[in-house]
Formats: sequence, structure tokens, C-alpha cells
Amino acid sequence: MLKVSDLHVYYGGIHALKGVHLNVEQGQIVTLIGANGAGKSTTLRTIVGLEKPRSGSILFNNEELIKLNTYQIIQRGIGISPEGRKVFPNLTVIENLELGAYHQRPKEVAEQMEWVYSLFPRLQERSKQLTGTLSGGEQQMVALGRALMSKPKLVLLDEPSLGLAPLVVEEVFRTVQTINEQGATILLVEQNAMAALKVAHYAYVLETGRVILEGTGKELLQDERVRKAYLGE
Repeated sequence: MLKVSDLHVYYGGIHALKGVHLNVEQGQIVTLIGANGAGKSTTLRTIVGLEKPRSGSILFNNEELIKLNTYQIIQRGIGISPEGRKVFPNLTVIENLELGAYHQRPKEVAEQMEWVYSLFPRLQERSKQLTGTLSGGEQQMVALGRALMSKPKLVLLDEPSLGLAPLVVEEVFRTVQTINEQGATILLVEQNAMAALKVAHYAYVLETGRVILEGTGKELLQDERVRKAYLGE
């Protein structure tokens, strides 16, 4: 479904991604783990066109995305829930969700809204509430729901558990699995390596802009290098 090959991205003179490669097969949860500054978020931002690579290839369903704008990439079936949530605090919950479906027909918007509310019943209860008055966990639900409103085939999730209480983190990862079970393919960037590897079918470890290790989630959970560097063992 998604094939990233030899991706090089620069921020001025800083070489942020140094030949990153990864594959995401349809129906999978694939995770990227690594320390802060490893290039995880840059990888996601480049896939959706928010950063432009100097070289490399990003194929989505055999179509090259490199020269497309972000809105064109979203229209082709990729949704993103960005790091830090980036919700609109002065808009209501329902208004935030509707922004994720700007290119959908009214019937599709209604169908997606129904699905999002089935995943996050609290959002339906608070649909008319200003998003800035919600808890951090509820705002994360809005960010996830907004990404799903575009009817994506592939969902990019950037640090969905960041800053959340442990019980809320568990809920977020259960929801990630539910979304996957209901048909969405997921590429997940996550600092919580243990939780990410437990739900991932496949995983990549990024270090200073390079993929240094890859394997199934189970394989990397048992890898000595991963356990020492990212699992605190």
C-alpha cells in the first residue's frame, strides 16, 4: 500500500532523513519508534507533503506522492493525526470533526461522523462543546476522529499517547486496534515503544534519520538492543 524508498529530507543544512525506507502493507499496524529527533515525525510529515524531500520516493497504491500537495494526498486516502493534536480550541467538537471531511459529500460526512461517534461516544456527548474546554484525552479523540473523517485508507498517527495519563493511553491504543480491525491501515509514530510494539504487526527503529532495525512487533520486543535503548531494561 505504502512504499517509502531512500527518502532524504533537509532542514536548511541539517540532514534530517538519511535514506529512510519502509513498507506498510494493507491491513497492518506499522510503527516507527526511536528517540526524540530521530526523524519519526519528519517521516510522517513528508509522506503527507508537509515537508518536501530532496530525493527519494513515496508510493501510495503505486502512485508517486512526492510532487503532490497535502490536500491532494489527503484526497487519495491518507489521513493524519498530528503530534500535539493541533485541534482548533475555539471551534466545537463537531466543527473540528467536519473540517476533516472538507472534500467529502454530505452523505459520506454523515456516515463517517456516525463511525467516529461509535468509536468515541464522549465526542457525541460533547459535540457542541468548545474543543479547548475538553481534557487532553478528549482532545486526542477529536484529533483522531478528525483524521478518520477524511475516510482514509491509511491513517498516520503521530504520538497519540503524548502527555496522557496511563489509563487514557490504554484507551487510545485499544482504539487504534479497533480502527485497524474495522479496516484502516495504520502507520504509528510513538514514544511509548512498549505499547506501540505490542499492537504493531511490523516495526522500524529510527536513529538519527536512518532505519537501523526492523522486524515484527514481537521480534523487536524481544530484541536486546531495543529492550536496552527503548524499553528501559
